Amino acid sequence: MIRYSLSCEDGHPFEAWFASSVAFEEQRGSGLVSCPLCASTKVEKMLMAPSVSTSRRKRRSVPERESVPVAANVPSDSEAAGMLRKLRERLIENAEHVGDKFAEEARRIHYKEAEKRGIYGQATSDEARALVEEGIEFHPLPVLPEDHN
Repeated sequence: MIRYSLSCEDGHPFEAWFASSVAFEEQRGSGLVSCPLCASTKVEKMLMAPSVSTSRRKRRSVPERESVPVAANVPSDSEAAGMLRKLRERLIENAEHVGDKFAEEARRIHYKEAEKRGIYGQATSDEARALVEEGIEFHPLPVLPEDHN
């Protein structure tokens, strides 16, 4: 497993684990890697210091001047879930549900064969990958805790 420090286009830093660097690139290319704060899928790797294992473990003290990223006024998990729930409800209220025809309809809108409007639905990973390769922008709906039940 590889842990990457990532950042979205708005500069929000976050970390994520991937099976390999290839897995990261595939997931990012398919729009499956998104910022937990703003849901942007425009994500880049941040500069990281490598983690090297040695046969001898050395204790390292943190120098006083080393900076550590901190955050203030971060919502609790339940508050964040509530915010995501409201965001998802608003997105759904202002879009048309197209079911499993999402990729087809997104393509029609992109190529101006259908009126421009908000849509949501389901797409397979192959369909999502093809949309990304064609330069068709879309974003996954926020995933809520109850979606994993």
